[in-house]
Amino acid sequence: MSVAFPEDPLLAAKLAVPVQAPGLVRRERLLDRLTAGTAGPLTLITGAAGAGKTALAASWALSRPESAPLVWVTVEEDDTPAAFWAYVAEGLRRRGLPSGTGPGTPVPADAAARSQLVRLAAAFERLPDPLVMVVDGLDRVPGREVHDGLRFVTEHAGPALRLVLISREDPGLPLHRYRAEGRLQEIREADLAFTRHEAALLLGGEGPAPDDEVVDLLLGRTEGWAAGLRLCALAMIRTADPSGFARSFTASEQAVSDYLLTEVLAAQPAPARELLLRTGVLDLVHADLAAALTGRADAERTLQELVRCHAFVEPLAGTRWYRFHPLFAEVLRAHLRSLRPELEPRLHRRAARWYADGGRPAEAVDQAAAGGDWAFAAAQTVRHLMVAPLLAVPGATPSADTFADMPADLPGAAPALVAAACRLSHHDAAGCGTRLARAEHRLRDADPPPEPADQLTAVLLRLLSAPDGQGDAEARRAAALMAHLTPEERAGHPEIEPLRLYGHALARRRAGALRAARDGLEQAVAACSGDPTALLRHRSLGRLALADAAAGALARAQEHGTASLAVADRYGLPDAARSGAADLALAAVAVERGDLGTAAAHLDGCAPFPDTCRDADLATERLVLRSQLAVARGRWQDALDVLDEPAPPASPDAVARLAVAHASAALAHGDPGTALVVLAEVPEGPPACAVVLAEAHLAAGRPDQALRLVARAEDAEEATDADRVRLELLRAHQALLAGDEAAARDRLGQAVDRALPELLRRPFTEAGPWVRHLARDLNGHADAYVRLTGAPARSEALVVEQLSPREKEVLQQVARMMSTEEVAAELRLSVNTVKTHLRGIYRKLCVSRRRDAVERARELHIL
Repeated sequence: MSVAFPEDPLLAAKLAVPVQAPGLVRRERLLDRLTAGTAGPLTLITGAAGAGKTALAASWALSRPESAPLVWVTVEEDDTPAAFWAYVAEGLRRRGLPSGTGPGTPVPADAAARSQLVRLAAAFERLPDPLVMVVDGLDRVPGREVHDGLRFVTEHAGPALRLVLISREDPGLPLHRYRAEGRLQEIREADLAFTRHEAALLLGGEGPAPDDEVVDLLLGRTEGWAAGLRLCALAMIRTADPSGFARSFTASEQAVSDYLLTEVLAAQPAPARELLLRTGVLDLVHADLAAALTGRADAERTLQELVRCHAFVEPLAGTRWYRFHPLFAEVLRAHLRSLRPELEPRLHRRAARWYADGGRPAEAVDQAAAGGDWAFAAAQTVRHLMVAPLLAVPGATPSADTFADMPADLPGAAPALVAAACRLSHHDAAGCGTRLARAEHRLRDADPPPEPADQLTAVLLRLLSAPDGQGDAEARRAAALMAHLTPEERAGHPEIEPLRLYGHALARRRAGALRAARDGLEQAVAACSGDPTALLRHRSLGRLALADAAAGALARAQEHGTASLAVADRYGLPDAARSGAADLALAAVAVERGDLGTAAAHLDGCAPFPDTCRDADLATERLVLRSQLAVARGRWQDALDVLDEPAPPASPDAVARLAVAHASAALAHGDPGTALVVLAEVPEGPPACAVVLAEAHLAAGRPDQALRLVARAEDAEEATDADRVRLELLRAHQALLAGDEAAARDRLGQAVDRALPELLRRPFTEAGPWVRHLARDLNGHADAYVRLTGAPARSEALVVEQLSPREKEVLQQVARMMSTEEVAAELRLSVNTVKTHLRGIYRKLCVSRRRDAVERARELHIL
């Protein structure tokens, strides 16, 4: 039998270099590697469907001079080995090259005879110049005969033959030997992945260049997969909102689903298709887990075969774990839901049990939640003490989002405990308390008695959420329950002890025990070590800074507040997890020292953090500071209006602070009557209440009542330095009113001495004009008085931290009057990244606007 080829279009297509698609991106880095590879005997291009293998080789082939010999053979599924070698011979003939066969040469139907391969190899050996032969689609040829023939020809053809093989899987050649001998150039799937620059060119096409955020989103979603990017680019042309398309995972999945279902899933044998559908519900799949989900003993072998044929399944090096391309996984899930919607939750639940049995509770919770098995998910969370990291570790699994869809009426204590923790993670102490009471009732009625983990979880939640400051007993109970934990459990949860100390300190602060709260927060900071406790360290330092500021220890407050912000920046804590406590503390320092611009900047800086508005104590602190700032600026009515704004239910101590702020604003407005009425509603407040009440009585013309209050406040152990400075000023004012100017000056001097170490300016600036009159002759205290009451120079403003190099670059562009979008384009950053850098700049320079940032930076010689 002989093979003859008529001049038909099918043959021409098989032997022609494929036509380049419109909008093809020339990828010079890969073209150069292909050129280098064809200087040797063998180049292998492998990758998944749509990875750009053929497009790359065709682009390279078409760029070669016409005189450079090249034969291209495209293989189809129904090509026999005999037909394949006949196509090779015909390709050589059409290029005018010796083929080792002539017209009418016998070619066996079932296999290429060894004699013909010998003649073909001899023909290649006689070539005067190098010849490149590209075989596209080698994986489509059934059996090993073509692979064996290529191996024979490669090893006997001499140096003139340069073979380029394009395949979805490794050919049956001794690649390990070729590598060792330096005879093989490989371009693999990872090499074919588009770079950011290449993706931008492809997505831009003939239209305007997409913005950086669109490129980054689609590049991350497709992981540089060429077909996925091209299909997304085509879909974007048809949408009026490219950015919305890029942000939507569903849109990009729809753009490529038909391709993946047809080219990848449908191309697999039935057992492999079933495995892909069942395991595609997972982000990662272990070989044993695949066997559990499919019931097949050959699951691992099937996964290995899927890896070998580049079916978007990737092994994790050194393990028996595998991952799917994220787009392929989403397509598999959507396809499974359309075919068998009842199967997906069952698979998740089965996976949850497999993870739990394997000692991986976090993954078990995720899978149980995905399968709607909320009771199992909650039980695992409580049993394995995962409520603590849910509250204290950003990005921990599980998170509050894991339980967002959990029904509220589930029986048992564990779901109620988890629901309480989720509310507390959103700073909803009241909601936490409601669910916690339900859990505690169920724990009391539990049979058998609850485990220590259940009790410890409940006690920690009570300690952290209790609004009444009854924390000592709960803290002791938590410590006793922690003694029952195994060494492994304690080592695995380093956040529990600092969380207990932090909660105890907050309870003490709510009870008004400021000194005990500061001691407890220092213990919490000391107990924090390593990455898992970074958020707790940030929060504890911020609360400690607030407590320092409340105690009048401004230098320590500034130190601890700055350290808190530094921890947040160093560990990249997200805004949703950060605390506003440190910014509030630094604002308090700035208010007390009269640096009003810095105070405003820090108050603006803490606004994006959830606890600033949701946590009752911090929300109260922010209202108080805004009111004090308004008073300092002479805006009395603004100060009163701020305090009328709604706030979460607060502790008695926080209520007292609001009353003091309200009374102070009224006194600044010349209204002692309102101040007396407001303070009458706080019969047992902190010493600051007595101080302001005394100021109100003195302003109302009742010096005797004022002095009785002064004497009582002076004996109070909890009186702060700021309180004692105000008490000295009260005695000075009373003495002046009584006509004893010498005694008044002496008291004013004592107030200056007490205020000077911490630069407590606000008591003097708010005391009234009588202080300026009295300060004309302070007998050696005049310089100190001027330092306290003079307006701080701009160069004295609080600079929290040096700007990073990237922040300096952003600030330089801002100084050129560029918009946020223009800065992003200039520095090749996303707009959101630029906004993050701007917030850091404002915070570090203690400003709230662009222009102020530029001015401050020039004053400090940063620009």
